[in-house]
Amino acid sequence: MEGLLGLGGFACVVLLALGGLFVLVAGWFVLTYNGLVQLRNAVKNAWSQIDVQLKRRYDLIPNLVETVKGYAGHEKETLERVIQARQAGIAASTVKDQAAAENLITGALRQLFALSEAYPNLKANENFLKLQEELASTENRIGFARQYYNDAVQTFNTRQEVFPANLVASMLGFQPAEFFEIEAPGQREAPKVKF
Repeated sequence: MEGLLGLGGFACVVLLALGGLFVLVAGWFVLTYNGLVQLRNAVKNAWSQIDVQLKRRYDLIPNLVETVKGYAGHEKETLERVIQARQAGIAASTVKDQAAAENLITGALRQLFALSEAYPNLKANENFLKLQEELASTENRIGFARQYYNDAVQTFNTRQEVFPANLVASMLGFQPAEFFEIEAPGQREAPKVKF
């Protein structure tokens, strides 16, 4: 009889140990999953911050184009490029498409600002100067938002790749987020705004 109780007690200890191990593994799984969800949401939040700044930029561009049009209306091709680039930015649906569109916008704005050198009256126009200043400020905000977004992406992607969190990430279908990268080497500088 004592042998049976000893065996039963041992089985009970083993069951408790297995139950405790299961609770630990389940707890780790839940914490890892929740951490990945938080990081994914941080990436989404960071992207929305970029989106806010891009919207601000898109809102400024038509005003800038109209101001330039009054002084340099015959520079139609440059003005059209700016508007087309803006439309591409608005229509972009992925991070990669958005980065490509932003490269187009930056190049088009550089050409637009270069026009001010050829038109002294435009260069002295108070409206144009205010719009240039607002756009330069917005460019800085976009730069900070991009940095914040890419930091959030790095944290999220790293968490998905390290062991043992990578097991949870792959099991539950987490996908790496895309970095917001500037592709063309000549586009790695902010647009120069000259007064």
